Amino acid sequence: MKLIFLGAPGAGKGTQAQNVCKLLSVPAISTGSIIRDAMKSGTEAGLAAKEYVEAGNLVPDEMVIKMLQDRIALPDCKNGYILDGFPRNLPQAQALDRMGIIIDMVVDIEVPDDIILERLVGRRICEQCGAGYHITHKPSAKGDKCELCGGPLITREDDTPQVVRDRLKVYHDQTEPLKDHYHAAGKLAVVAGTGDIGDITKMVMAVLGA
Repeated sequence: MKLIFLGAPGAGKGTQAQNVCKLLSVPAISTGSIIRDAMKSGTEAGLAAKEYVEAGNLVPDEMVIKMLQDRIALPDCKNGYILDGFPRNLPQAQALDRMGIIIDMVVDIEVPDDIILERLVGRRICEQCGAGYHITHKPSAKGDKCELCGGPLITREDDTPQVVRDRLKVYHDQTEPLKDHYHAAGKLAVVAGTGDIGDITKMVMAVLGA
């Protein structure tokens, strides 16, 4: 089963992709991990991508697509996979079509913008060990210190209110048109991304018929 998980930043698509991949025994593949792995392994595409990343620029679509082709050619993808964070726009979706990749279903995890804003702005990360917390949903028992290592908890630069609003605007402008693209193909399933994580996973599995 070849799947795409769509959702705004903070909608929980990465968490659901990880949960569902374990239940289906297929890998969850994120664009970020593809780029990081390619840079780490020193492939031709990875070295080229590193120049863009270090300059603070987005990796071009054609480069990401080449790395995706290399990734899904690996043996662990023979029974399917979940794409998390790709495609991000209509040209990337059309590139998948041209590659002859037939997607079985696209799961759109819908969360209202105000809830996403609350989720992301409230996130805190340990500066030392990287452990994650949330001021409302998962506060540290040590206040502004990490429970695990005692390091200071900080707000990520991309979790400030204005940056989150900007990221949401980019999502609505560039990624939401994919819903129409896949709805027209009869492959779009919408799941509410609010509530208990386990319950959302059950809903995703239900729409997949698994």
